[in-house]
Amino acid sequence: MKILVHDSGHAFPIQLSRHLAGRGHEVVHLYAASMAMPRGPVAPRPDDPATFSVRGLSLGRPIEKYSYFRRVLDERAYGRLLAREIEAVRPDVVLGGTSATDVQAAAVAACRRLGIGFVFWAQDLNAVAIDRLLRRRLPVIGALAGRYYLGLEARLMRQSDAVVVISDDFVPMLESWGVERRRLHVIENWAPLDELPAQSRDNIWAWQHGLADKLVFLYSGTLGLKHNPDLLLQLAHRFADRPEVRVVVVSEGLGADWLHERSNRVPNLILLPYQPFERLPEVVATGDVLLAILEPDAGAFSVPSKVLTYLCAGRPILAAMPPENLAVRVIARAGAGFTVAPDDEAGFLAAAKRLANATVDERKILGNNALDYAHKTFDIRAIGDRFEAILAAARHA
Repeated sequence: MKILVHDSGHAFPIQLSRHLAGRGHEVVHLYAASMAMPRGPVAPRPDDPATFSVRGLSLGRPIEKYSYFRRVLDERAYGRLLAREIEAVRPDVVLGGTSATDVQAAAVAACRRLGIGFVFWAQDLNAVAIDRLLRRRLPVIGALAGRYYLGLEARLMRQSDAVVVISDDFVPMLESWGVERRRLHVIENWAPLDELPAQSRDNIWAWQHGLADKLVFLYSGTLGLKHNPDLLLQLAHRFADRPEVRVVVVSEGLGADWLHERSNRVPNLILLPYQPFERLPEVVATGDVLLAILEPDAGAFSVPSKVLTYLCAGRPILAAMPPENLAVRVIARAGAGFTVAPDDEAGFLAAAKRLANATVDERKILGNNALDYAHKTFDIRAIGDRFEAILAAARHA
């Protein structure tokens, strides 16, 4: 097959694209270079299959993430750019994931016009998040806009040849939207183990940042509207009397900016920008405890990929997330750490204290559980089998 894959630039879809190309398919992987976010291994590699190519699509400026009206205009312009690429490449099938609803709309329209199969890879239910956010911020106009996006996303999924969702939690809602169950496939997200090998706690990145001899709580990844950065600030305050403890936040965005404004009064809070993907194994290995946060509104429909990356690091995880979120079940399945509700600050700080006071061996048990789960679950060959079959069926739909 000739396959076009589009996503925001996460590591695991790029691994899938390389894997499918290694099976003999011609794969063009496009990622949203205009979206500011942690980026996976998007640079071409000497050992890439001859049938694989990867490149970024850009508007020539960042997409404005935090201005609603500007973001809508930018995403629609980016969608038109993606549609032109689909027309130029003329693949047999498109796998479209981790994209805004307006971007997906442009891709679906291009595929329908050109007779190309389209598989909607729903990493999130964007319209649900948009609806909740807009109803809260703009009660009247927001409700109308939210209803529009809910209807649009439902229509796009019905028009797709197949829909891949990352959790069984998505299925009842999609069925209520009229998406046929036979076209729905559940494939949980994963992290690319071969590109995120577990590293020693004693590593170069830790020494470069003065963390090799500290007890480190580490947060790595997006820190935006779906997160509560105050939990990280309160964590730093909680351990202010312990000179060996550091709270390290590797992020960019509104939440990181909020922390920067307050960090001068909290000396044990270390703020760093996104790090290159090739340094990520060292970054997460530097954490004695890895942190994840998700707001209550995210519910079941936004599963943070950072939790899957953390599992590969072989470190304990402390997460503040809605109890219905798949990531909470994954951490429990793996026996990899502790989870609390996102509004349970006392519980979050108590769990952090418990992990800080644990012995190295006690934390190591949780970390080993995490790594064992990753090895058992993140098999790209089995994952590739499922995607290959879905894409082949969508091509001949």
